[in-house]
Amino acid sequence: MSRKLRMGMIGGGKDAFIGAVHRMSAIMDGEIELVCGAFSSDAEKSRISGSSLYLPNDRVYGSFEEMILAEKKLPEDIRMDFVSIVTPNHMHFAPARMAMENGFHVVLDKPVTFTLAEAIQLREVIEKTGMLFCLTHTYTGYPMIKEARQIIAAGKLGKIRKIQVEYPQGWLTEFREGSNYKQAAWRTDPKRSGISGCMGDIGTHAFNMAEYVSGLKVTALCAELNIVVPGRQLDDDGAVLLRFEQGATGFLYATQVAAGEENNLKIRIYGELGGLEWYQEEANSLRLKWLHEPTQVLRAGNPYLSSYARFGTRTPAGHPEGYLEAFANLYRNFALTLRTKLEGGNPEKEWLDFPGITEGIRGMAFIENVVRSSRSDQKWTPFEV
Repeated sequence: MSRKLRMGMIGGGKDAFIGAVHRMSAIMDGEIELVCGAFSSDAEKSRISGSSLYLPNDRVYGSFEEMILAEKKLPEDIRMDFVSIVTPNHMHFAPARMAMENGFHVVLDKPVTFTLAEAIQLREVIEKTGMLFCLTHTYTGYPMIKEARQIIAAGKLGKIRKIQVEYPQGWLTEFREGSNYKQAAWRTDPKRSGISGCMGDIGTHAFNMAEYVSGLKVTALCAELNIVVPGRQLDDDGAVLLRFEQGATGFLYATQVAAGEENNLKIRIYGELGGLEWYQEEANSLRLKWLHEPTQVLRAGNPYLSSYARFGTRTPAGHPEGYLEAFANLYRNFALTLRTKLEGGNPEKEWLDFPGITEGIRGMAFIENVVRSSRSDQKWTPFEV
């Protein structure tokens, strides 16, 4: 294939934060180009958004149904190859299913669906259609997170004993959903966000990070969710005790009412021989703490890192790479895997390192188990999928 992969977008129109992030990240490595979109459920808003992106009028659609059916009718050398879905949670399942049933691969913003039942249905669609699927759990794209995963997988920390992950934000410290602030309005609305607010939005990132880096699955949890700001409909704060496979235990907290915090995701994992810690706001560094040796600080961009971390780094050591580049790593891995799939080849192992439907289902199960535990007097809840 001597061309870029052609991407369509559903959602992400004018004034939508995450759509612009997806577009910038998708094109970063020159593998993908945006060719069409249904950027809003309002046809006029979609048209305005498409015009601002310099798309031709006949490739800007008023609904995702119109886009998928129209693109399917176009010649193979023109129509989109895959669709990126960046809508609020309640509008994830329907366009993803329709896209795959009509022969289009899918990149989908997290959480994967509105409910766990929808996520399980989506897995059936993926298995039936054979379409490639990527879920954008952004933080797994950071090079030093990939390095942390490889260190633990190689057994360098010994048997894992303790996993701690935290995700404090402060942007919902005040009641902002009563204004015209779109991001606050839909994320705190149970009709669009789902049964959880903070835990569904950022708690799922923390949960995904804990399982991705440690390589261990959660088996049970004990949760408490809180609504701190008066008048809010969904949780804006919460904490979860965790039990993992192989006897490891852990703790997760997520809050959006930590005044003064920006996006302070952190993870610490301790084994028999040492521990590691990573902070999203200092993303190029990975700290290793050894039982009988001095602490080490590994830095992105250096040749001593694993192939996964090196492949996920674009610039020389000392040049910061961050959120957009981590996002772009997911798109690049997806694009390289899809290109190889379309050519009938076998993708490299590093290219296959992106989240999919399995992570999506576990994320939805996390949300539902946390809510069930928080509402229960029993508290400790088996992790059911």
